[in-house]
Amino acid sequence: MKKDKMQEAGKQEFILKSGLEIHQQLDSHKLFCNCPGILRKDKPDYEVERKLHIIAGEGGEVDEAVMFEASKDKKFVYQGYYDNTCLVELDEEPPYEINQEALKIAVQISLLLNCEVLQDSQIMRKIVINGSNTSGFQRTVLLARGGFLDTSFGKVAIDYVFLEEDSARPASSQEESDPELENSVSYKLDRLGIPLVEIVTGIMHSAEQIKECALKIGEILRVCKVRRGIGTIRQDLNISINCNGDESERVEIKGFQDPKIMNLTVEKEVERQKKCLKDNSCKKEVRRSNPDGTTSFLRPMPGAARMYPETDLPLLHIPRGLINEAKSSLPRMKHEIKAELSAEGLSEELVKLILDENKVPDYKELLGVYNNPNLIAKMLVLWKREICSREKISEKDIGKRLTLDVLESILVLVRDKKIDESRAKSVMAEIAGGKDINSVLKLESIDNLEDEIIKLVREKPGLTANAYMGLAMARFKGRVSGKEVMEILNKIVK
Repeated sequence: MKKDKMQEAGKQEFILKSGLEIHQQLDSHKLFCNCPGILRKDKPDYEVERKLHIIAGEGGEVDEAVMFEASKDKKFVYQGYYDNTCLVELDEEPPYEINQEALKIAVQISLLLNCEVLQDSQIMRKIVINGSNTSGFQRTVLLARGGFLDTSFGKVAIDYVFLEEDSARPASSQEESDPELENSVSYKLDRLGIPLVEIVTGIMHSAEQIKECALKIGEILRVCKVRRGIGTIRQDLNISINCNGDESERVEIKGFQDPKIMNLTVEKEVERQKKCLKDNSCKKEVRRSNPDGTTSFLRPMPGAARMYPETDLPLLHIPRGLINEAKSSLPRMKHEIKAELSAEGLSEELVKLILDENKVPDYKELLGVYNNPNLIAKMLVLWKREICSREKISEKDIGKRLTLDVLESILVLVRDKKIDESRAKSVMAEIAGGKDINSVLKLESIDNLEDEIIKLVREKPGLTANAYMGLAMARFKGRVSGKEVMEILNKIVK
């Protein structure tokens, strides 16, 4: 186990206490309606205006963060589309029952994090009046707890896994990376309601462990059915320090995303909190992660006062059958797949390309057609790139032309010895260039093939049939089948 630099004996200046909150969109329709979670760039079909008001939580108290947002006295504009936003997003219709596909994906993530899945749980409303939700609250439900993750520093607890609906996104693309949307008054409803898992870790004590934990959780999420791309995953960091017996207030850092500056962000926040302890100016607050590793104030820290039960939905019950089904279909981890591909003889470069481009399912399917791992891997990831570069063809166009069905057709011809393996790449290039697959794959006839082979044997007398076979296939460059050549050789080579 690695030593924690911050806690080496005789050198301890402070104790770092930190935990991650990771939010990941799931690849499914919206959580409480049937609308697709498609983000739009075109002009919205309609706009509505809303003003959100203060409401007390379950205990009758108004949360401090809610009071802070209400003091801004904003009016919000929401942009919607008829085909992927409905009355649920507008808070004009009660929510539907929870999305079962999203529920199964979230259960699988929980199981991969070694959590106990809760079969019965209360869906809650979390008051949010910064404009990112038309109703003034976000629906969330506790799905699992008590898990762990192994790191080189030891086990990290996974305290909770929640399933919740994502917020609306700012209508201005310039504000979309804003972790707290605090400057927005206009929102698009296309993202509102997309399923989101929130993973809450236990306490960690070093920047290195925080980074490693974030990357390991990211690896688990990527093997599950989640969305990819900018904005689909968001990370927050909770952090406080104990310095010579004095404890700072917990701070939540939003937008803790970039692995390159994670360590720097932790180090700079520790220094800031040390100074706050010295000045007696520590506050419990939410801060933004800045590109230079510093943080800046966003709003006061929210508390339990903003939570209350969802009254439009029944208690969530997860059947044992759904949990068992999720267990039986758990996706495999990247390092497991990597070891398997390497064992099949693929180079490190090909393994990396197949994993990075998410081509494992295609690779497995084609391997069932023709059992040559290296040929299939090259066809899927290496040769496509080479053809794109050489022929100046866009990746989008080559993807449309060299579909999985086309590659399978080429492999069937190779398997049936109608074309040689060496011709597969040139066939791909011709199809990528725009030729019709049927004309390209049609065997090119060679007049008087037997005479040509006899001529080849006379040129190099005394060789074996297999040697002549190799010479013939090289000369004819895959335009004839190996079976046909061998039949002729068996007649003339004794």
